[in-house]
Amino acid sequence: MNKTISNFLYIGSGIGFTLKLTFGGVLIGIMGGILLAVLRYSGIGRSFINGIISFLRGTPLLLQLSFIYFIAPDIIGHRFDLLSAGILAFGINSSAYVAEILRAGIESLPKGQFEAARTLEIPRFYMWKDIILPQVVANTFPAMINEIIAVLKETVVIAMMGGMDIMRRAQTVAAEQYEYFLPLCMAGIYYYGLVLLIGFIGKKIENRNYYVKNL
Repeated sequence: MNKTISNFLYIGSGIGFTLKLTFGGVLIGIMGGILLAVLRYSGIGRSFINGIISFLRGTPLLLQLSFIYFIAPDIIGHRFDLLSAGILAFGINSSAYVAEILRAGIESLPKGQFEAARTLEIPRFYMWKDIILPQVVANTFPAMINEIIAVLKETVVIAMMGGMDIMRRAQTVAAEQYEYFLPLCMAGIYYYGLVLLIGFIGKKIENRNYYVKNL
């Protein structure tokens, strides 16, 4: 029993690494996704941006991570540690999906809002910051929460590179004890618990925003 508890705590100590990957990647993904969505809707480099999004969505995340970790240092002359490479890879990959989520949100808005902003000569930056994006984020909030959960689950690929996340620690315990069922179940409990927590927080924020909007 003591060994089981010890293994459970050891696997759980990878939560910090996993959450750093998740929320670091989500932060980059949201910023990059907003930039891609706004530029594409504005017609700036639309074909190029479509190509980037298509490539990021059409190639494996592990391939993108491997490129950043193994190949990018030879190109840019700087080697990323595994955590930084993971955050960058997950963020770049997520930005393509966030851009698509925001595209749908932007296209769902009445075209009259854009026309009214141009008629009133509102600067483009403030039109996006104060009028368009707040509505888009509110309308696509559930999809954004799903994207955060997707990034969380995708972080397991870092284990293949040696990153000591939840999954890697479970694999380590399993390899040492020649018993995979219990360590993998423990990892599943942690991941499922994090997914439930993110979903719970997202639902609370969504309900609060709905309440405020309808006051």
